[in-house]
Amino acid sequence: MYVHKSVLLNEAIEGLNIKPDGIYVDATTGGGGHSSHILSKLTTGHLYCFDQDEYAYKRSKEVLDPISKDNYTFIPSNFVNVKSELNKLGVTKIDGILYDLGVSSFQFDIPERGFSYNYDAPLDMRMNQNQELTAEIIVNTWSFNDLMRIFTRYGEDPFSKQIARAIERERAIKPIHTTFELVDVIKSALPAKVLSKKGHPAKQTFQALRIAVNDELKVFEVSINDALDMLAPKGRAVVITFHSLEDRICKTVFKERSTVDIPKGVPLNIEAPYELITRKPVTASEEELKENNRAHSAKMRIIEKK
Repeated sequence: MYVHKSVLLNEAIEGLNIKPDGIYVDATTGGGGHSSHILSKLTTGHLYCFDQDEYAYKRSKEVLDPISKDNYTFIPSNFVNVKSELNKLGVTKIDGILYDLGVSSFQFDIPERGFSYNYDAPLDMRMNQNQELTAEIIVNTWSFNDLMRIFTRYGEDPFSKQIARAIERERAIKPIHTTFELVDVIKSALPAKVLSKKGHPAKQTFQALRIAVNDELKVFEVSINDALDMLAPKGRAVVITFHSLEDRICKTVFKERSTVDIPKGVPLNIEAPYELITRKPVTASEEELKENNRAHSAKMRIIEKK
């Protein structure tokens, strides 16, 4: 059964520094865990909830409607469209935005979505189930070089070449349709010493495929830059990431926005338009780590428009 546990919930809500009359955006609504707490703090303000997943709309509506049907708007779209979708509604400035990146709990926990190596299901992994590209298409049609590239870049897997070769050999015999079929192929490519280690041997490959299917890194970089442009004075962006690639993008963008590169010896006193609220990423407390295993890799960064 699907149970939603929002990671770094209290820290994220506190980090947004919510004003009751402010305009806020939850870029990754999911099951509505963060959104419900944002909404509960608004009086005349408004919350815009983005999620391209149809199931997320149903789940979040059940959570948000009892709090307030009037103070939030659900936008069934990828957060890469945050600027254009809000502009359509006449919104050009926001007081805060939250990104809780990665896969929602229900996407992992519903077997037929194909995100998890723990369930035997079709190789899907689409966050937007209306798009054509699936993990099955990538596994069965992308070239060896393209497979190796995404396994290396997105999965940071030292055995990317071997896994890509194993997939190439297997699909020449018969297509790879399910998650367990892919897991077997991955295991066949790895040495015994790796298979005996703690942790699932398919974790990095599945992560890489999910990122490739949903173009997650490019989408996030475009979206966070657009969102920062929309922040009103004292507005904040709160970002929760779950792996090093996402965190690296967030850290880089935040650094670029919060620093001014002035050549040595040039007598200029120019302030950066943004200020880092968190110099180092915020991580989950010991208590949360005990209750929610998915919080272990979470890192949160916050930036504010001056």
